[in-house]
Amino acid sequence: MAETEVLTPEMEKRRTQRQARAKKAGLRPPNKFQYVLPEGERPGKAIVSLGQTDLMRGLVQVVKKGEGDNNLHSHTGMDSFWFVLQGRVRFYGPDDEVIGEFGKHQGLTMPRNNTYWFASAGDEDLELLQVASFDRDVKNERIDVEPQVWKVEKTMRIDGAVA
Repeated sequence: MAETEVLTPEMEKRRTQRQARAKKAGLRPPNKFQYVLPEGERPGKAIVSLGQTDLMRGLVQVVKKGEGDNNLHSHTGMDSFWFVLQGRVRFYGPDDEVIGEFGKHQGLTMPRNNTYWFASAGDEDLELLQVASFDRDVKNERIDVEPQVWKVEKTMRIDGAVA
């Protein structure tokens, strides 16, 4: 027997609001993008935004050798697909347990609510594709399990949209 989905009042409210916005907005056109490695001096991490819809987001994180995501954290309403374009990455879980180390054309999926952090693990800068999907019935929040070493807001952000 199939399970019946139980909607909380908050989930129903979010679903109704989402449906109203979608009806008002109409069909969304495709968005073009291009990934170009940022040139020149940059901080430990740069994020190149490739595009976003209401359900998913694509970006490339460019991380200097030895740098990375700075603290153990999770996301409440976001699943992520991570794919190494260049370099090497090491993902860690609680107590700095190594989840895995990945090189070019390797990666992992990270379901929501899992705690993790990552760092560039190779001899060159890391270029890491992230495709994230969102559960619109759940408010997505970043939950910091450990204090941030540096503020994520200070990350260089670049728009990869093409007109």
